[in-house]
Amino acid sequence: MPFAQVVIGPPGSGKTTYCNGMYQFLNGMERKTRIVNLDPANEILPYPTDISILELISLEDTMENLQLGPNGGIIYCMEYLADNMDWLEEKLKACGDDYIVFDCPGQVELYTHNDAMKRILSRLEKLGYRLCCVHLVDSHYCTDAAKYISVLLLSLKTMLQLELPHVNVLSKVDLIETYGRLPMSLDFYTNVADLSFLQYHLNQDPFMKRFQQLNGALCDLIEDFGLVGFETLCIQDKESVTRVVRAIDKAGGYVFGGLEEANESIFMTAMRAGSEWEDAVQDVQERYLEHDNPHEDLERFAREYKMEKDEDGAVAPTGMDVAEDVKTSAVAQRDDRKKVGFVDELE
Repeated sequence: MPFAQVVIGPPGSGKTTYCNGMYQFLNGMERKTRIVNLDPANEILPYPTDISILELISLEDTMENLQLGPNGGIIYCMEYLADNMDWLEEKLKACGDDYIVFDCPGQVELYTHNDAMKRILSRLEKLGYRLCCVHLVDSHYCTDAAKYISVLLLSLKTMLQLELPHVNVLSKVDLIETYGRLPMSLDFYTNVADLSFLQYHLNQDPFMKRFQQLNGALCDLIEDFGLVGFETLCIQDKESVTRVVRAIDKAGGYVFGGLEEANESIFMTAMRAGSEWEDAVQDVQERYLEHDNPHEDLERFAREYKMEKDEDGAVAPTGMDVAEDVKTSAVAQRDDRKKVGFVDELE
């Protein structure tokens, strides 16, 4: 029984980087993994592909021959693939029961109202593939209330359209505050629990406050379905990738039917997939986001620093020395996390 991830998301959300990182990570844990490129615009890829839609049709040829723009060209390519699934089925036979990662196009129309991708995925399910949709969105959208609401609506419509086990992921979480601080803690955005708090920030916007009733109706709609929630991901962080893999394995059922060479039983696999979700969000909050009290950790580290110096018999440093030492150490640790990938940590 083959399992597969269907990686989707708007342009710039990090799909190709995710597929490359996931390929390395899964093969590093002895799960035989292959990548299938279904994006006709992806001509330069950082990962090895066993199957690529470019062998069947390319966006460049489609635009040139049919006089279409980029969006129309990609939709045509996916409809062409949906009508010629025999080609893909024949290619997939060589993959056997290996784990598959499908790198899909970024045009959101394919996942909200066009039925080409749904037809392709339905055909794959008939072939026996257990699919799990991984929907990536850029986490910096959380810093803008209006953009965050649009991301929620996109995620909800995609879930309803594709009708697959679904994991929504906030990608690039290490850069989440690049465009501003979050007005609320991270778990508010991952839980999607009570959006009434978000309406206040929407109504403070000079443009959005004109649509207060519409904002309230959209928030109520999302809450009524109660389907949308997010995992967080920094693709260079081994622990972050591990949490996402666990969520995908649970959603797609891999924990009950995809034992790896290193596993002894399904029970061990299921136990390994258990995730301390609240602790994970808190960990991300502490590592990548600014705190409400930015001096709290500095003061705590300063006390610990002073105790260590006193125990060694050295003269305790001044508060300014401690602050500079701690600041320098924190910057160095953050730089190290960005430079060192999870593959290096696995080795």
